[in-house]
Amino acid sequence: MLDVPRSLYSLAGSDLEQILDSCGFPRVHAARLLKYVYREGICSPWDMRDLPATLRSRLEDAITADELTVCSEVQSSDGFTRKYLLGLADGCRVETVLMHFRERATACVSSQVGCAMGCVFCATAQMGLVRQLTAGEIVQQVVHANHELTEQGQPQLRNVVLMGMGEPLHNYDAVMKAISILCEPAGLALAPRHITLSTVGVIPGIIRLADERQLVNLAVSLHAATQEERAKLVPVARAWPLDELIAACRHYADKMERRIFFEWALIDGQNDSAEQATTLGQLLHGLPSHVNLIPLNPIANYDGTPTSRDSAKRFQAILAKHDIPSTIRQRRGIDIAAGCGQLAVKNEARKWLAR
Repeated sequence: MLDVPRSLYSLAGSDLEQILDSCGFPRVHAARLLKYVYREGICSPWDMRDLPATLRSRLEDAITADELTVCSEVQSSDGFTRKYLLGLADGCRVETVLMHFRERATACVSSQVGCAMGCVFCATAQMGLVRQLTAGEIVQQVVHANHELTEQGQPQLRNVVLMGMGEPLHNYDAVMKAISILCEPAGLALAPRHITLSTVGVIPGIIRLADERQLVNLAVSLHAATQEERAKLVPVARAWPLDELIAACRHYADKMERRIFFEWALIDGQNDSAEQATTLGQLLHGLPSHVNLIPLNPIANYDGTPTSRDSAKRFQAILAKHDIPSTIRQRRGIDIAAGCGQLAVKNEARKWLAR
């Protein structure tokens, strides 16, 4: 028997099987436990009525099911985006976004409280890193988003992006554990192809993803096509230079036989020129890729402004000449600071650090 209760949301099927073994019960109950938690929303062992009473008693001692608390929520004026401020057990808070698109919904979840990467146009980066999230805290954000959908009578969530607060590859083990839990067939049963992990370019993590053959989609925040320009926007480029990053991406693409999504925040007068587009086309030559062009989402303490629609289309046209497919991304949740790079809960982080 375990001495310390473990978070229910941090347990994959194999973990539950080990707990069942330690309690002297058949492993077949693990799948039923997952169905209770993720499909029926039942987390108290005592409410899992078709499990043996003795097992329910043992599970009370082995697992805990602390829930995230909803501190606040706000909906965008168009009704398509809702941002949640979720409270963790230690008083920290993270932001999670639920976005509605035609015939689908996507949950954008956080992997850290704050972020250590320092991207100049990102509100979360201005917080610095407070702490890593556990696998269970990542999973619970998805559970919350899924619950919101089903409560509205909508189909279960099928798309998740790790593009919220934090750098997922800076919290690799917890993120991968969370993904494995989300993909459990008896649980939410998400497909890896419907999960996208976004990184600022943590080279060791990209290589590890490839070598471990993790089947999630990979998105890389690029934002500049030369080392000098990228280092101005993304300070970690000094530790992981652009040429090494592209080499890691080629390693990933070759090993996984998959394309990579590259994210490019278009900033007026900084990285939206025809020259930058040409250089980017040359940089990605031969690399299976798709570029997401995102007009900058303005934040406090950064004076950059979004590029114009005409400039974005010109940039896209130049990429097309280099046979690089791209999409000018639809901006969502800007009026509630829920767009890419806008998530931050500075006041809450300061309160936690002051304890």
